[in-house]
Order: sequence, then structure tokens, then C-alpha cells
Amino acid sequence: MAIAKSCVQDIVKEKFKAMDKPVLSKQAFWDVDMDKIDYKKNAVFVIKKVFDRGTLDDIISVLNFYKEDKIKSALLNARYLMNNTMAFACVLFGLKLEDFRCYQFKQLNPNVWPF
Repeated sequence: MAIAKSCVQDIVKEKFKAMDKPVLSKQAFWDVDMDKIDYKKNAVFVIKKVFDRGTLDDIISVLNFYKEDKIKSALLNARYLMNNTMAFACVLFGLKLEDFRCYQFKQLNPNVWPF
């Protein structure tokens, strides 16, 4: 786990020095006008959207732009995240699935049709 985190941190330091806003692709924000997003005010929205639907470069950009505590808090308190997003965050930040609000919610409300 520490190896993955250090690799991502090295890439972040090397690729993105200082930014006014994160450099993001349209992949995660296909439905939003990116010029109108306030990246400070809507940080939770941006973090959740990038981790769920963005590319690796988008995630690296978000890791560089926002503080680690803010990212963890946004992901841990999210109402919904995909399973692979939670697994990636667990590896990246050394968390447990049980720490995620959405994981607890999924356990309480299992799908009737699991496909």
C-alpha cells in the first residue's frame, strides 16, 4: 500500500507543480460546463466525480490540488461511490471499506437484482 501511495505522490510532484485549478479531462465532466465550476466551493463534487469517473491523470491532478484530508473526507462521507473507487481509495490512503459511509449504506440496502 505504501508503495502505491509513494508512486502516485512522486508522479504528482513531477507532473503538476502549482495550479490555480486542477487540470481535468472532459471524461468525468461531460455533463458540466467546466468553465463555470468553482473548484474551491464545489470541492466535494469535483473529488467524488473525478475518483468515480476520471482518468488517472485527473486523479493525480486532484491529489495535487486538494489537501489529502479534504479528499479523504469527501470520499469517506460520499453517499455513493463505485466499488472500484472505494478499493482504490483504500489502497491509496490506507483505509478500510468499513470506513466509507456508502459501503455501510450498501450493506444495509442490498440489491434485489444483483446484475
